[in-house]
Amino acid sequence: MSDSFAEHKNRLTELIAKYRDRVDFLTIRLEQAEETNILLRTNKIETLSESIALGGQVRACYRGGWGFSAFDDLTSLIARIEEAIAAARMVGESSTTLAPVEPVQTVCRVPLSGSDPRNICLATKKALCDRYNNLLRSYHDCLTTTTVSYGDSSQKIILATSEGSVIEQSWSDMEMRFSATARKDNLIQTGRETTGSRQAYEDLTSLDRQVISAAQRAVDALSLPKIKGDIYTVVIDPILTGLFVHEAFGHLSEADLAYENPDLLEVMSLGKRFGSPELQIFDGAAPIESEDNYIHRGSYFYDDEGTPATTTQLIKDGVLVGRLHSRETAGRLGEAPTGNARCLDYHYSPIVRMSNTWIARGKTPVKDLIQGVAEGVYARNWLGGMTNGEMFTFSAGEAWMIRHGELAEPVKDVTLSGNVFKTLANIEAIGDDFYWDESGGCGKGGQSGLAVGCGGPSLKIRDVTIGGDSD
Repeated sequence: MSDSFAEHKNRLTELIAKYRDRVDFLTIRLEQAEETNILLRTNKIETLSESIALGGQVRACYRGGWGFSAFDDLTSLIARIEEAIAAARMVGESSTTLAPVEPVQTVCRVPLSGSDPRNICLATKKALCDRYNNLLRSYHDCLTTTTVSYGDSSQKIILATSEGSVIEQSWSDMEMRFSATARKDNLIQTGRETTGSRQAYEDLTSLDRQVISAAQRAVDALSLPKIKGDIYTVVIDPILTGLFVHEAFGHLSEADLAYENPDLLEVMSLGKRFGSPELQIFDGAAPIESEDNYIHRGSYFYDDEGTPATTTQLIKDGVLVGRLHSRETAGRLGEAPTGNARCLDYHYSPIVRMSNTWIARGKTPVKDLIQGVAEGVYARNWLGGMTNGEMFTFSAGEAWMIRHGELAEPVKDVTLSGNVFKTLANIEAIGDDFYWDESGGCGKGGQSGLAVGCGGPSLKIRDVTIGGDSD
């Protein structure tokens, strides 16, 4: 990105100094993004684009009321500042309570371990998509529809605050999605795979096995029996564990939801036991090279309020000990800010969002998780899912019956549902494996597709409701 972008720093700090006395808190966030998007559907190109966008947002807080204004034209910045301030002063009627953060002036970039996607030409990216699409289409003649999508985004952000912070931060993020739909008579089955990276373009260039797996699962599912709906002991793989901890538990840990819902705040009260002493759950964005928090899809150095990225333990030894915060939720609940105020881009105001969320590995050898299970289910990968408060429903990408402690016949249409708190309490064993799933695109508050990471070990869970055929 051009050096002229950094020259805007002085302009932002001058305007902050001019207007900061009119409100309790003022920020200007300037963003420049370069993006590539490619979508192939069967044998057609539906999207093939490169774009550069420059814009920003102004946030103002006065007596607890917030004003927000976004802009695409820097010449309108003064008008947008005055607009945000006027809105904040119009709605503010109590007091501004923000958890304190030390001002910082810094330049940082989430480091790449390989090629920057901006240095890869569009033709090369298109050829990669073509290769994967050919793999899908050639797998079996019963495949009626295939899709391959590629997206990358390189963002550079300048954040200036009325407290003296001036942060320049940048990163690149990449993602690919694959799907294959198979049909036989009136039966239709779909296989999906998604992966991403915040480290290197090369992470997306050797995905043949995953691509073929999506097609294979769709074709194989046409001839598999449906599972009988019942309550089972279930063993799930790390990918489903990551989905579970993010969707079913992680969103409940976002303090804006709890702050706005007294009943949920009571349910999610600190010190409450939710699982066995072996259960440890974390969320962290800091790009630290360690086993549990390397550079994942949700890694950054500072959030969109200028709070340093941290690692927050949410559950320790089975007990709730933390939650995720913006500066406002932390201030109003009397807790420390965690650096989890994030926005999808400059069109949206920051809200409390997860970064990289995981369950720590346990001590049970993976091969021992199915031992002693007379009749159960082993489920891996994901096909889809949804949550509603503390209730969840997830569809597994693949599944097998467990009979007398051994894997038995494969089955399809395995949908796991339940209450997250009961499910956490019903975790019987935590595997000694671990895997990071980089396929996350999180949605909340109208901001869908925010990059996140999630991970964990395999889990053995008793009394899981699985929908399917009845007797």
